[in-house]
Amino acid sequence: MNNDAPKNNDALEGPIVPTFIKYMMPSLLGLIAMTSASLVDGMFIGNYEGVTALAAVNLIIPITTLLFGVSMMISIGGSVRGGKYLGEKNTAAASAIFSKTLIFMVVYGLIVIALGLMFEAEIFATLGADKTLFPVMSEYYRIIFPFLFFQFIVIQIYFFIRLDGFPNLAATGLAIGAVVNISLDYLFIAIYGWGLAGAALATGLSEVISLAVMLAYFFQPQRKIFFSLRQKNWREVFQAAYNGISEFINEVSGALIGFIFNWMLIQRAGVTGVAAITLVNYLLFIGFMAYFAISDSIQVIISQNYGARNPQRIRAFLRTAGIMIVGVSAGIISLLIAGSESLIGLFIDIERDSETLVLALEFVAYVWPVFIFAGFTMLISGYLTAVHLPFQSALVASCRSLIMPAGLLVLFYMLLADYRFVAAISVAEAISFVIAVTLYLYHTPNSIIREQA
Repeated sequence: MNNDAPKNNDALEGPIVPTFIKYMMPSLLGLIAMTSASLVDGMFIGNYEGVTALAAVNLIIPITTLLFGVSMMISIGGSVRGGKYLGEKNTAAASAIFSKTLIFMVVYGLIVIALGLMFEAEIFATLGADKTLFPVMSEYYRIIFPFLFFQFIVIQIYFFIRLDGFPNLAATGLAIGAVVNISLDYLFIAIYGWGLAGAALATGLSEVISLAVMLAYFFQPQRKIFFSLRQKNWREVFQAAYNGISEFINEVSGALIGFIFNWMLIQRAGVTGVAAITLVNYLLFIGFMAYFAISDSIQVIISQNYGARNPQRIRAFLRTAGIMIVGVSAGIISLLIAGSESLIGLFIDIERDSETLVLALEFVAYVWPVFIFAGFTMLISGYLTAVHLPFQSALVASCRSLIMPAGLLVLFYMLLADYRFVAAISVAEAISFVIAVTLYLYHTPNSIIREQA
């Protein structure tokens, strides 16, 4: 794996398209592998345990997403800060922010797991779950929750490994974990019949394996970033968190919107409605992971070119990423329009759960337009984070993930009958795209480099 770390910094000196592909492809493949594992989880749960189990897992997602959002905020904010340091040739400062964010993640993980297990029933009630679903939710929750510790560490190390020039190692860790997850899903659910407990255990053990693979980074002699337990200036962790706040907003908003969605659907369609939107979420997840891989890779490259004051390369990388997003969006939209029934059929027994299928297909018709806009909005938000404009990035993220969808969902829910309120998500995405483009035009690469001078 040493060939991942060339002596020259490709982000600053390499040809545009090959360098973008070098950073993007391992990230994309790793995230696709991780996405595949989540999708296979849904397939096994839906086919072997039914739509009630799918709904139970979906009701838990908001709390795990909220906690995951904090780890993303610290990890991405820290890695962007580290990228600027590497662009300035300051490896000592890059090592310091790596060490501080890793220590923070360990302490954070231990605290939230203890509190989460202690207040399980209260959390379920807050999530809006009916008490009859508590036992089903608990079967999954009590096993998956302790494994969040490993997930937090994996996320932090993943971003810094890629930053240090080892994208293949980072992607390999995710990919191997995904293969383990899928294999254990089959073993624990299909063979042993352990149900939701088996699904949770499979996911948790896969995180442990991913972490074990990524720990090989600490034995790479070419790495530029090193861990040290003794650190000063802990305020920098909170500065990094501020820079990564847009990612926190994305995750927390997703949790809140999920909560609002679940409540609305329970009111109008019961558990069947929650199960149907869960299936649609799996389809959306595929596209958003592809967009995230592109935006995430761009952050690593742009943060270093920002530190090196190179606006021409920043523009070139953004243009390349935009072309990639057009291709991904066209493919996903075509797949959703032409093959959504076949895709949904992978997760449930269509004959047994025909009501859920009909509802899910109706939801797909309302939400597929999000893919016209979402990729570009996420790209601009990632760009703003990479050039240390956290307020602007957070504004885009909050409009896209919280303000617009929450406001429009409530408005559409009050004005429209049946399930047409789901279309609010697509309208919110279009408005957020306009806001993102406007902010980009005010903060182009040339202008932010001039302001840095």
